[in-house]
Amino acid sequence: MPELRRATPNDLAAILADLPAYWGDRDVRHLHHPMFVREFGDTAFVAGTVDGYLFGFVAPAHIGYIHAVAVHERQRGTGLGRHLHAAFADAARARGATRLKAVTGPANTESIRFHERLGFTACLIPDYSGPGQDRIILSRDLP
Repeated sequence: MPELRRATPNDLAAILADLPAYWGDRDVRHLHHPMFVREFGDTAFVAGTVDGYLFGFVAPAHIGYIHAVAVHERQRGTGLGRHLHAAFADAARARGATRLKAVTGPANTESIRFHERLGFTACLIPDYSGPGQDRIILSRDLP
């Protein structure tokens, strides 16, 4: 398993230069704001030479919010996604989080199934991101 470390601006640049290797044809550049590395860097992790990454933060309501998590196509199926989630859960717990949360679209069935295997509960919230913009809220308690 590649070693996890804190994400850097250079890691973010490498991710943005190779987005299709993580996300396929989905245009998710908007999810990769520099603040996740620069301002929330203590909860932004990369694995190895950016084999995978997770950007998150702990909200004031004691929720560890997983903003974006992806594994490079060359590392899929290795358990790296679970490893990133576990590191974030530990960091979030250390910062006072009592719950984890992630948000995705209803069509992202792969992400929904992955999070459910990690113990998250999925709930459809109509209009979560505005009229006609339903989202799946994934959440689980932190023990």
